[in-house]
Amino acid sequence: MQSIPVDTARLGVLRCAIAPEAKISNPDTQEVKKDRDGQTIYTVAVTVRQDRRRISVIEIAVSGEPKGIEEGQILRVTGLMAFAWAMGDRHGISFRADAITPVHGTVLKAGGA
Repeated sequence: MQSIPVDTARLGVLRCAIAPEAKISNPDTQEVKKDRDGQTIYTVAVTVRQDRRRISVIEIAVSGEPKGIEEGQILRVTGLMAFAWAMGDRHGISFRADAITPVHGTVLKAGGA
C-alpha cells in the first residue's frame, strides 16, 4: 500500500466532527485495534472545507488516545498520510496521522457560527 503525504495547510479548517473513538478490529468480540507497539488506534472524524467548497468528512486514524479533543473544535493534524486501498470490488482512501491535537479556544457550540 503506497502512502501519500497530505499537505494539511491546503485543506483549510480541520474541525472535529466526532470525538476520538477506539477503532474496533473485530465487531463480534469488540476487540480494539492496536499498532505494532501495542497502542490502541483511535479514529477521529474530521470535517474539511477548502475555499467555500462543500464540506467533506474524513476519518483519521492515530496511535494513542488524542487528549482534549471535543466535537466542533479546530484541530491541528501532524504527519497526515493518505493510503489507497482495495479489497475485491471495494476501494477507497484511508488516512493516518502522527498526531491530532486541539487548537484551544475554538469549540463551536451547537447553534453557533
